[in-house]
Amino acid sequence: MRSLRPRRARPARFNELRRAIPAVTQKSLTATLRRLERNGVIEREVVSTRPVAVRYRITPLGKTLRQPIDVLLAWASEHMPAIERARGAFDTREETGL
Repeated sequence: MRSLRPRRARPARFNELRRAIPAVTQKSLTATLRRLERNGVIEREVVSTRPVAVRYRITPLGKTLRQPIDVLLAWASEHMPAIERARGAFDTREETGL
């Protein structure tokens, strides 16, 4: 989410989004964008260039998510040490089979 914050105001091409979120696979990003489009949060525009390009832009409905997302990002930032400890404990349990 944090990676997309500066991109909220302007359209972005698929590969631009993919570079902004390197930990996400192409398949996962595609599925997420399709769900967001279906829910009216973003709109997809096919640009008739060679090669054909696709741009995504946030809709007025999607813009209503700005405040809740900012709150969520602030919460995550504040609680990141606890989140990292929880992840470490989980990973240790998974590795040891407990």
